[in-house]
Amino acid sequence: MALTHLNERGEAHIVDIGDKAASKRRAVARARLEAQPETISAIMGGGLKKGDALAVARVAGIMAAKKTSDLIPLCHPIALTRVEVDIAEVGGAIEITATAETTGQTGVEMEALTAASVAALTLYDMAKGMDRGMRIAAVELVEKTGGKSGHYRRDA
Repeated sequence: MALTHLNERGEAHIVDIGDKAASKRRAVARARLEAQPETISAIMGGGLKKGDALAVARVAGIMAAKKTSDLIPLCHPIALTRVEVDIAEVGGAIEITATAETTGQTGVEMEALTAASVAALTLYDMAKGMDRGMRIAAVELVEKTGGKSGHYRRDA
């Protein structure tokens, strides 16, 4: 299988998407923050010294999605039509779910993954004074729609 981000000489380059048709595209990514129960409670309940970690993490995730092409060298800059970051306590951890949407010639997987990752890092930063043993785990693409490759959904 040929790698699309390498040219005929094997050098990294941005893929030419000029001939691709624009379509509605959506991606959902997830990250998991594992922490002590009292840390999770403080994050979810607004009991951190640094303030409302959930609000800060949501804004950080949205900002990260908008800046993805500045962070990932071969990622196309795209116009996002929607970014949403949801944070919930799930199974004794905090689950961050980021959804990114665009109508364009390339997908939004990297924007969703970046949003989920940065939101998780922000929660870590906000709570590190309480719990240095926190762990960010399972950053993954959950679903994507649109484009030539069609629909993808992670099983389980």
